[in-house]
Amino acid sequence: MATTLAVRDVDGAQFPTAGTWEADAVHSSVEFVVRHLMVAKVKGRFERFSATLEVGDDPMQSKATASIEAASISTREEPRDNHLKSADFLEVDKFATVDFKSTGFSHVSGPQWSLKGDLTIHGVTREVTLDTEFVGVIADLWGGQRVGFSATTEIDRETFGLTWNQALEAGGLLVGQQVKIEIEIEAVRKEPAVA
Repeated sequence: MATTLAVRDVDGAQFPTAGTWEADAVHSSVEFVVRHLMVAKVKGRFERFSATLEVGDDPMQSKATASIEAASISTREEPRDNHLKSADFLEVDKFATVDFKSTGFSHVSGPQWSLKGDLTIHGVTREVTLDTEFVGVIADLWGGQRVGFSATTEIDRETFGLTWNQALEAGGLLVGQQVKIEIEIEAVRKEPAVA
């Protein structure tokens, strides 16, 4: 018997039905890109995080939360990672997590959605907008259902108090001010408990 997928039509576009979806961190990613020496890009990621999407009966009332372990940052270079964990940047001993809590959700067109929320880094909270794409819902091999989302945003790290930098002899700065954040979420549907 075919599985009925937890998906519906919203303004001519597909979207998950109401319920709770939790990120499968093994098949999800939170990555970032920053300019280095003004010419190259350095990519990094956070290895440990959790995220939950509470889809409402009214899709526009849906809510998303995420918590990222700041000390799990990785750029594949230990000295740089240790510097990023230090008081010059994330200060992970004092600010253990990077947190996101949504404040608004709206449909743009087709699979494109806009997710607004409060992002807290280094103890500082700023509003950000995530340009979000709903990829779809699929039945997995274990009798469950999974949903896919991609999201991107760009932040000014200095507005979060991450102001460390170093001037270059030829002009410019060692570390870029703008940080691009790229998120891929594969989330598992959590069925409501039977009363």
